[in-house]
Amino acid sequence: MGAKKLSLGTLGAYGMLGMPQAAMLLPLAVFLPPYYAQLPALSTGLVGAVLFGARLWDLVTDLGVGWASDRTRTRFGRRRPWIVGGAPLLLLGAWALFLPPETATAGYLLGWSLVAYLGWSMLALPYQTWGAELTPDYHERSRVTAARELFAVIGTLVAILLPNVVIQQGGDTGDGLSALFWFLAAATPLTLLILLLGVPEPKAPEKASLNLREGLVLLRENKPFRRLLLAYLFNGAANGIPATLFLFFVNHRLGADDQQAGIALVVYFLSAVVGLPLWMWIGRRWSKHRLWCASMLWVAFVFAGVLFLREGDFLGYLVVCVLGGGSLGIDMAIPASMQADVIDEDTAAGGGGRAGLYFGLWGLATKLSLAIAVGFTFVALDLFGFDAKADNDATALWALSILYGGIPVLIKIAVVPWVWNFPLDRRRHADLQRQLSD
Repeated sequence: MGAKKLSLGTLGAYGMLGMPQAAMLLPLAVFLPPYYAQLPALSTGLVGAVLFGARLWDLVTDLGVGWASDRTRTRFGRRRPWIVGGAPLLLLGAWALFLPPETATAGYLLGWSLVAYLGWSMLALPYQTWGAELTPDYHERSRVTAARELFAVIGTLVAILLPNVVIQQGGDTGDGLSALFWFLAAATPLTLLILLLGVPEPKAPEKASLNLREGLVLLRENKPFRRLLLAYLFNGAANGIPATLFLFFVNHRLGADDQQAGIALVVYFLSAVVGLPLWMWIGRRWSKHRLWCASMLWVAFVFAGVLFLREGDFLGYLVVCVLGGGSLGIDMAIPASMQADVIDEDTAAGGGGRAGLYFGLWGLATKLSLAIAVGFTFVALDLFGFDAKADNDATALWALSILYGGIPVLIKIAVVPWVWNFPLDRRRHADLQRQLSD
């Protein structure tokens, strides 16, 4: 079944909101945990435990937002109201988290994390669902997610460069986070307005075809969904662990300073910008799951090299950043495109109009994988005696290397067999689309 090709203007208008989203996500995952761990009232283990606990809030918010947005019926649309309502809440949480007082406690971190995560759910989940609903075409969905992830990489670069520019001009880390918040405050409403004016929201079905109990039964029987969800969860944890430990590894294991850490991040994400179209070209005739497997195997091979890095090996680390970063974009875009495809299994079985619920579950998996990364690694580091505020002995540094480089490689290698023979390929998806069009 053929589908109209989306214009570059539509793809751009849709993808732009991914830029401020990513500009906030990087600090939440990479910068803020170490920053809070150095505050007087907090420690590495306590920060990890608090952030893991805050993610449990998403058990309620992600499923609730996804389910409710499927049933929202307004003249404004069903996804738009949630995105517009979530944006100011997200910015409020970002303001408190990015500009904390020196006396911030575990309660402060927990409370404002809950606010920010709720706003994130209200904005991100309907936004991703909207993208999945823009087209039914197998390959066009990859273009949609690639556009979103390309802008996400640009937002990530802003999140790296802007604080570093401020610090180079004499500011401190707090000043850098403040500057980043004001970028978010300006970019979020602007890109949101472009989305609202430039992208049509597909017409909602007259009503949801199933009640919640019947829908959960059908969801449980969707085997491609279950398989993809587990692979996505574990691969997300494999990506989240090095993101969480990045500053610790660069500063304490390699002996590099914050400026060098910024250079490494810029190199990594610029490589992602260059690598995404290359990987899309390589996999243009492949099924999505095989392309995803190839990217996971490649990054596992490359990333294993960090286990051999020692103090002063910064140039070797940059090589890993170039080679590994090149596959980042495809590792983000392809699973998101596959998520849209497995929803068609649900629709063909009689559960149409429930994309929001599915993306609520994927949002939950995303946050759970990050929570596992922060909670597990920070607590493990604490057990091995790692201290973010001081020099560390050989045992603590060895544990840091294994957690940063070894565990993610093992997880990715374990995920590949689970995805390699994924049942929903191009041919199966074409069959589903024929069923849905009859």
